Amino acid sequence: AGIGLLSQEQKHISTGSGIKPEDVIIVNGYIGDHGIAVLGAREQIHFEEELVSDCTSLNHLIQTLIKSGIDIKFMRDLTRGGLATVLAEMSENKCYGINVNEIDIPVREIVKGTCEIFGFDPLYLANEGKVLMVVDQSDAQQAIQVIAKNAPHAEPAIIGKITTDYPGKSVMNSIVGGRRIIDKMAGEMLPRIC
Repeated sequence: AGIGLLSQEQKHISTGSGIKPEDVIIVNGYIGDHGIAVLGAREQIHFEEELVSDCTSLNHLIQTLIKSGIDIKFMRDLTRGGLATVLAEMSENKCYGINVNEIDIPVREIVKGTCEIFGFDPLYLANEGKVLMVVDQSDAQQAIQVIAKNAPHAEPAIIGKITTDYPGKSVMNSIVGGRRIIDKMAGEMLPRIC
């Protein structure tokens, strides 16, 4: 059960009220593992390499990040709607925009391949052990190091930044050189079982 007290000095983390241009966006590891693991179990798909859900508790990692003195501006889990929906909601009706790079978003090849077969977008898949955070650019490398040290199998990555371009929108630079707007997920891509 998530029972506790929210201290005043950390209240801004849930609202993102302290976000400013040039802040850095980080995810704590591969996205989409949970969604594809669920799909594989339902459809009895046998993958060449083992793929398991990323389901894990994040409370110790988050507490360690907070205690390390990193200037965390925003933090949210990537469950319903996945990474894309969190990015879209974070920039919605704001005076800043979000710019992320597809090449920097950690997605396993097995997840990418399965998404291509079934017509899914890994950005919208549910995750159960992933968090997106926005930190001051001066703290970005420290945040990566803290995550890597406290979650040994994680692959934390800087995926983008806050920008004065595209106010109110989240934009992704694609691997092929184009740009696309990231919208919130409409409906359910893959019905949840958890």
